[in-house]
Amino acid sequence: MDKMIARFPEQLEEALGIAKNIQLKKHTAPLRSVFISGLGGSGIGGGFVQDFVRGICKLPVVVSKGYQAPAWINKNTLAICSSYSGNTEETISTFEQLLTTGAKIVVVASGGKLIELAKKHDLDYVQVPGGWSSPRACMGYSIVAQLGILRAARLIPGKLFNQVAAARKLLTRDQAAIQKQARKIAGFLHGKTPVLYIADQMEAVAVRWRQQINENAKMLCWHHVVPEMNHNELVGWRDQRPDVAVVWLRNRDDLNRTSIRMDINREIIQHYTQTSIELWSKGKSLVEKAFYFVHLGDWVSFYLSELRQVDPVEIKVIDFLKGELSKV
Repeated sequence: MDKMIARFPEQLEEALGIAKNIQLKKHTAPLRSVFISGLGGSGIGGGFVQDFVRGICKLPVVVSKGYQAPAWINKNTLAICSSYSGNTEETISTFEQLLTTGAKIVVVASGGKLIELAKKHDLDYVQVPGGWSSPRACMGYSIVAQLGILRAARLIPGKLFNQVAAARKLLTRDQAAIQKQARKIAGFLHGKTPVLYIADQMEAVAVRWRQQINENAKMLCWHHVVPEMNHNELVGWRDQRPDVAVVWLRNRDDLNRTSIRMDINREIIQHYTQTSIELWSKGKSLVEKAFYFVHLGDWVSFYLSELRQVDPVEIKVIDFLKGELSKV
């Protein structure tokens, strides 16, 4: 896992090369919506795409993490089905439903049944490099490939790819410093239940941290976004919680009202837990800041796995679940 995490900047570089060559077959109907289907590492990839294009894509972008395609999908929808293995059963189920909608379907996978189905139905597909033992470590391929599809469909400009390239340079340059900081954060979180708070436009970052802590460190974790948590979860902070460690993931250019809220929230919550840390992103763009936090969080989850003496690659309980489902 440490080798896979360390290769994340290189993965972004490879993904940019793949995205550059994406071309889509002509679709006769005008596109009016974007639908992304994916679970786990592929699903969170869609979440990042949704966050990155929110301010520039004129079409609504919806991410689905289940078995069913919504009824509104039609010939005016660009539908992306993303699964690193190509064998995620929920995504395959959604793909099969999409075939009857007339949507413009594009598959992102390293192989598996989804690539086979795309070829069978003469649909567009983007094949990313295979052979990685942990699909969650391949999120860079998923994000950049999906952005490449949106660019090929002329829904977003090319500037996002310059920002991905800048993020790659930032992470390569700061790799050692990021690892050093991550070790300290892991020590801070060890033996606690992490609680992550972040501004709403970067929720995908907090989801990624939570999922990596779940899978790599085998720990429970939760997250929420500001300002939404001010309307519910904040009231839940009423008792002393020495078992909880709060992490504030912040950006210097967060919306001013959101930043003020987070300052006040931190003051309130510090009355109930003495374990609280504030982390600030690096980079100029939303993309750079998000990838900086992703890389930091991935290393945090790895160092937590070392402290807990667990194998970060092992996911036996998920394998058991899949085995039981295959019997039904």
